[in-house]
Amino acid sequence: MSAENREIRAALVGACGRMGTMIVRRLMNTEGITVSAAFDLVNVGKDVGEVAGIGKIDVPVSDVKDLASVLKESKTDVLIDFTVAPATAANAPVAAKAGVNLIIGTTGLSDEVKADIAKAVEENNVAAVISTNYSIGVGVFFKLVREAAKNLGLDYDVEIIEAHHNQKKDAPSGTAMTTAEIIQEELGKKEIVCGREGVCPRGKEIGMHSIRGGDIVGDHTVMFIGNSERIEVRHQAHSREIFVGGAVMAAKWVVSQKKGKVYAMTDVLA
Repeated sequence: MSAENREIRAALVGACGRMGTMIVRRLMNTEGITVSAAFDLVNVGKDVGEVAGIGKIDVPVSDVKDLASVLKESKTDVLIDFTVAPATAANAPVAAKAGVNLIIGTTGLSDEVKADIAKAVEENNVAAVISTNYSIGVGVFFKLVREAAKNLGLDYDVEIIEAHHNQKKDAPSGTAMTTAEIIQEELGKKEIVCGREGVCPRGKEIGMHSIRGGDIVGDHTVMFIGNSERIEVRHQAHSREIFVGGAVMAAKWVVSQKKGKVYAMTDVLA
């Protein structure tokens, strides 16, 4: 029976963290998909449903070192990973080799790691979605930014401001970097300059500024600044639930896509 005609089996890495437990709850409340396995460095052996506060679901938390064997034994279709770059770099190829599709929301991945994951996806004939942001609203934000860059051209200075909570490890955010890459695709490879200090006259760069404080979920603003006018495109996330919903949507989508390819969230929303 194909994945399209049965319940999709989804596993999570970092299942006991803030995003992980939210995804567990969403998966168990979404038709056509369920939790097949859970991995973390803590709470090993405990029922992940109880860790997530929804009661026992008969899925124990496994040690991540057992990733390959547990994925195979649980007949998992797709692995969702919202952890940290070093963990994703190690675990994604293992999951791909086990024949499991991937949903990766980890930020701060280097080009080398992305290339390694893409190679593992192709060689093991699975599919993956890699995105810096799984919000449906951010997908629209990206489209608006592209349209603004295309129409305003090189006569406008571009500044990107992003703000996140005080526990976020990487800066600039992955979403901010994706935004800059979209602008570069339309306006050419303008240099990205992070912050300014001292004598630093503005050139044709894309200015990038990171704010970290409190419990900010994620704010992104792009300013296109010309003579006598300024256009701003902004997205503000008020809850991590927007990322959870998009990740589950992508998990249901990816299992039926052409294998050997890495997709973006814009493909899921197309």
